Amino acid sequence: MSRHRVVTAPELAPPVGFAHAVVAAPGSAVYLGGQTAQDASGAIVGTTMAEQFDVAAGNVVAALAAAGGEPGDLVSVQIYVTDVAAYKAALDELGPLWRKHFGRHYPAVALFGVVELFDREAMIELVGVAVV
Repeated sequence: MSRHRVVTAPELAPPVGFAHAVVAAPGSAVYLGGQTAQDASGAIVGTTMAEQFDVAAGNVVAALAAAGGEPGDLVSVQIYVTDVAAYKAALDELGPLWRKHFGRHYPAVALFGVVELFDREAMIELVGVAVV
């Protein structure tokens, strides 16, 4: 359960899988570096959007835990993908993977389509901000 207050603007379409806004509780800001589907050796693993999301989300949680936080502390997540259509096509697989790593906590989320990521094999990169 998050200590942060999720705000839903009544004049906007209902948010599904994200929050319109999050008012952070007092605490220390944690800015998480971009996480891709890198394994411990630095290699990109997974050949599908869902497989890579699973690894990247796990990496976000690991980085957050190292900073003393947990998924409910996330106030914002930016998702960068090299193929927006593939991300949308994988939504049925991505929902359960989101809940596996982040539970039913939905911070402010944005999706960005990009030409490529630092590692050419990477299809997805997650960047987060948490308040712990």
